Amino acid sequence: MIRRIFTFCLLLCAIAVRGQINVDQVVRVGQNALYFEDYVLSIQYFNQAVDAKPYLAKPYFYRALAKYNLDDMRGAEADATLAIDRNPFITEAYELRGVARQNLGDAKGAISDYQAVLENIPVNKEVMLNMALAQEEIGDTVAAASTYARLMKIALNYDRAHLGLARLRLTQKDTVAAAAEVDRALEINKFNVGAIVMRAELFMQTPDSMQRALTMMDEAIRLDPTNAGFFINRAFMRYRTNDYYGAMSDYDYALQLNPHSPEAHYNRALLKMEVGDYDRAVDDLNEVIALKGRDYRALYNRAMVQKERGYYKEALADADAVVNAFPDLAAAYFLRFDIKQAKGDRQGAKVDYDKSLELARHKVRKRDEANGVAASNMDMADNNANADASTAGSDNGDKAPQNLLDTPDGETQEAVAARFRSLLTVSSSKRSDISSDFAGQGSGGAIRGRVQNAVRYDAIELEPLFTASFYTQPTELKPSADYLKEVDEVNRLRALRMMLQVTNHVAPIYDDEDIRRHFESVDYYTSYMATHAPRAIDFFARGMDFMTVKDYTAAIKDFSEAIRLTPDFTLAWLMRSNAEAYAAMASRDLSTDKGKVDFVAAVRRAIDDLDKVAELSPAMAIAYFNKGVLLADLDDYTSAIAAFSKAIELKSDMGEAYYNRGYSYFKLGNGQAGSSDLSRAGELGMVSAYSLLKRMSR
Repeated sequence: MIRRIFTFCLLLCAIAVRGQINVDQVVRVGQNALYFEDYVLSIQYFNQAVDAKPYLAKPYFYRALAKYNLDDMRGAEADATLAIDRNPFITEAYELRGVARQNLGDAKGAISDYQAVLENIPVNKEVMLNMALAQEEIGDTVAAASTYARLMKIALNYDRAHLGLARLRLTQKDTVAAAAEVDRALEINKFNVGAIVMRAELFMQTPDSMQRALTMMDEAIRLDPTNAGFFINRAFMRYRTNDYYGAMSDYDYALQLNPHSPEAHYNRALLKMEVGDYDRAVDDLNEVIALKGRDYRALYNRAMVQKERGYYKEALADADAVVNAFPDLAAAYFLRFDIKQAKGDRQGAKVDYDKSLELARHKVRKRDEANGVAASNMDMADNNANADASTAGSDNGDKAPQNLLDTPDGETQEAVAARFRSLLTVSSSKRSDISSDFAGQGSGGAIRGRVQNAVRYDAIELEPLFTASFYTQPTELKPSADYLKEVDEVNRLRALRMMLQVTNHVAPIYDDEDIRRHFESVDYYTSYMATHAPRAIDFFARGMDFMTVKDYTAAIKDFSEAIRLTPDFTLAWLMRSNAEAYAAMASRDLSTDKGKVDFVAAVRRAIDDLDKVAELSPAMAIAYFNKGVLLADLDDYTSAIAAFSKAIELKSDMGEAYYNRGYSYFKLGNGQAGSSDLSRAGELGMVSAYSLLKRMSR
């Protein structure tokens, strides 16, 4: 790794000396990085080639491939298009763009690209498989069946093709034909995990075959022991075979693998309810609601749990939400009747009891989307407990879930009520489990290059404030600190005991000697100013030591004094802004009205200082970047976007500004603009952009 970084640095030096670069060599080194799955690093090489010769197609194609491997599908699509614009005969670019489009949900666009590939390579089985799946996605099952027929002629023993055809048969409700195709896939490749799980699901639909389904799931887990969904499904099977202990154990392990699985939390809560462990059941249901928002299954069951725990006010609030969402569901009114009766509200209980009796005689009517009722987050499972987890996370506020009521003539009260009490499973018959990845150079398994997976479940945070500091944290893609004219001017004075650097990732200091050095430095400046006429730089220097040891109150006083003595001391204004912001964040208390007022006031003071910085140094992009961060902390994302945009205008390669602006766009619901900015941030070396891009695009 160090050798590759060193080679990259030598290459940049050669650029400065010669004024031009050997594009072929840069692309070749970029391909090497791509091969070794250093995708973010490879993008930096391809950026150099694109800047030098923007009319070449290959650098765009390889950059698209790197972005694809980082799950930046929108960025991959854009770069593949740029490659095709420059050379419409690059077949691989059409294939890559097709796969990216299919992952983005643009099945029609993907089909068009796949057709372009097949015109030149008519026997490309991976492309034919993906096209069949895309045709199925747009509802053209006739075309999909035709593509599968062509595919079988050229690749009869292609196990993925049989698995894809099985999926098509399932959509056509032909489970017998689907089972035959899955069995054929397993004959070809007995280690095809997707086929094993799909066969288990087919067995699971028949109660007498539950033990066979369990055996298949055991094999799937043996082959892929890190898939949380497999443990969730096996837990369901164990539950159906009365192995409660085994089911609970599987849910516990699934949550170790994926702590943010709503299915595992929900199912574990139901099992805990069955054994009367209400306190821990409510914890799981709270987690489901935290992950998914207003989930009516979770609310229904939490109302029952809170009633058993004696928390009648909370139980009633959850029951009211379910009644409002399902005004024709007898079980919802009976639940509320039960809570009101336990609470002692006899009159209210009688009203709900009578309403439940009245509704029990009628089927639950289908809701009409035209009346404002949209599909919601209860589409994880039906009575067969078979669901696609990829659709399980939507949130539609207080609108009733249409999918529970989706039969033409309505459903019985018992059928709909049962859905509130059934366990959930995760379906394996998704397109993503069958389709072929892009088969070109560099694509492959999820090894170290898959940086977007490394922090998938970490908290999403903005890139922090830029500051001047004695310490910084270099990275492979950013080995040195940023440049700021004002910092350079202070360093040239040699008035500080250490050199300042510009960073937005200050390295923490753990060494006792380093900490002691800064306290001694504070004492030195204090003694010096006691015997000499204090200068602005002396107060500033001591303020920097206070900042380092995190005494922000003292730092603010010293920076303020430096500003009083030298009103145009730009760096002092910047550092006072940071000290005010850090102090506000460190003491943030939003639990009281006073705490909220104090926090907002402190952040506003910091923003005012940044406005002064911008006045004194209009070209300082960092001032606008920091302002954007603080505005985002106040949840003013519209103004934050304007500030980040100004920073980008002043410094077009500021990846941190693109990252934060993309984050802000997502906060305002503008996914397209957010994805575009995160993609650009990734191009500029912001590794975390790909993690956020993947997470926000799920």
